[in-house]
Amino acid sequence: PRTEEKMTENGVSSRAKVLTIDTMNPTVKKVEYAVRGPIVQRAVELERELSQGVKKPFAEVIKANIGDAHAMGQQPITFFRQVLALCSYPELLNDSTFPEDAKSRARRILQSCGGNSLGSYSASQGIESVRQDVARYIERRDGGVPCAPDNIYLTTGASDGIVTMLKLLVCGEGATRTGVMISIPQYPLYSAALAELGAVQVNYYLNEEKCWSLDISELQRSVDEARTHCNPRALCIINPGNPTGQVQSRQCIEDVIRFAAKERLFLMADEVYQDNVYADGCQFHSFKKVLFEMGPEYSSTVELASFHSTSKCYMGECGFRGGYMEIINMDNEVKAQLTKLVSVRLCPPVPGQALMDLVVNPPQPGEPSYDNFIKERTATLSVLAEKAKLTEQVLNTVEGIRCNPVQGAMYSFPRISIPEKAVKEANGQQPDMFYCMRLLEETGICLVPGSGFGQKDGTYHFRMTILPPTDKLKILLDKVKEFHHKFTQKYS
Repeated sequence: PRTEEKMTENGVSSRAKVLTIDTMNPTVKKVEYAVRGPIVQRAVELERELSQGVKKPFAEVIKANIGDAHAMGQQPITFFRQVLALCSYPELLNDSTFPEDAKSRARRILQSCGGNSLGSYSASQGIESVRQDVARYIERRDGGVPCAPDNIYLTTGASDGIVTMLKLLVCGEGATRTGVMISIPQYPLYSAALAELGAVQVNYYLNEEKCWSLDISELQRSVDEARTHCNPRALCIINPGNPTGQVQSRQCIEDVIRFAAKERLFLMADEVYQDNVYADGCQFHSFKKVLFEMGPEYSSTVELASFHSTSKCYMGECGFRGGYMEIINMDNEVKAQLTKLVSVRLCPPVPGQALMDLVVNPPQPGEPSYDNFIKERTATLSVLAEKAKLTEQVLNTVEGIRCNPVQGAMYSFPRISIPEKAVKEANGQQPDMFYCMRLLEETGICLVPGSGFGQKDGTYHFRMTILPPTDKLKILLDKVKEFHHKFTQKYS
């Protein structure tokens, strides 16, 4: 209804707003994103208060809420930044302090850009030479399984590719509405995107007792139940896992592919942590490689989109928003629609595309930058492996906290016991949110409650990244240990 004009005190007419909380897009109101939710907003306020001299029981806020490696002190890879500097300011190509391989790489990237400038738009699907390099990288990674550059779409981080694919998949009304199967616990991008698109979120639970493994009988239960109220069409897998840090076995991936084939589901493989594998006996297997090793019965029929990013692994270059997706067995008419959809956004950030090119085509043996690149890459990954082990070991010494091995990625998702008295005092707030908020106010440690990722009823968790520098991580873990003990005593 149109709202009449009203007169304000100073005689100026005021109209009700066109856009109000009641008239805005209702799906947006359903979107939640715990990783940057109320806990983080409060952490920012606390930082501001500390900087203004307000006395707190801690000297600094330690954020372990988000997988932002550089914000936590991880150092950039020198070669990547050298080439990006050269691309951004080509005058530096005359500077003798830059190694020759960095210069030749920068020249190659600039020659692929309109007007030889990083500031020009690229093709919507991404710079062709970068897509060719991505295709070669995938072939090497997967032991020679062919990869066509035309099936590669460069994206604004992996998130952009995931949301784009979900847009293509969602259709129908009521009981025919598209259902998308996501793991619980899950990365909140998935639940947020499904809420925004008005799709049906179909939960399947990872098995915490078996190190967050994936059980086919649970997938079957989930899809059968979902078919009573929606049309499940896609299955999303995060491997290595976020927030749970598990690495799926090859056998598990085969089982998932068979299941997707049998149930006619489109597979989405989020593989952004593919270099982050730490535990002995664990290995990253790409869905594409396993799919093709299973033979034409599967490799020529199962539809798959897989995603990678510059934001994780040893790179940690989140701010450049670089990523790619590869599509397999997509219907040609749908592929034309996908190309149309990405063209609406013109193109992914060109500096992010340049960085993606360096990730898939790093310095080679014999090149001037090779030794230093390998040294930095190895050091970053081995420190992460140490921190993964440290986190698991320390948390498991705390009575009332149980932490699975952090096999990969950069997070632990320990289960915490919360006394009944504290559950009551939470007063409608999720008990693990109450726990994490108390932890923040008393210690300055910023973690995300498990309820923001989904968890089995009656269980409580928090997610923490293993990214803070080792000395800070030790302080963080000691503070969590001390807090949990006090919290349990207070509410017992």
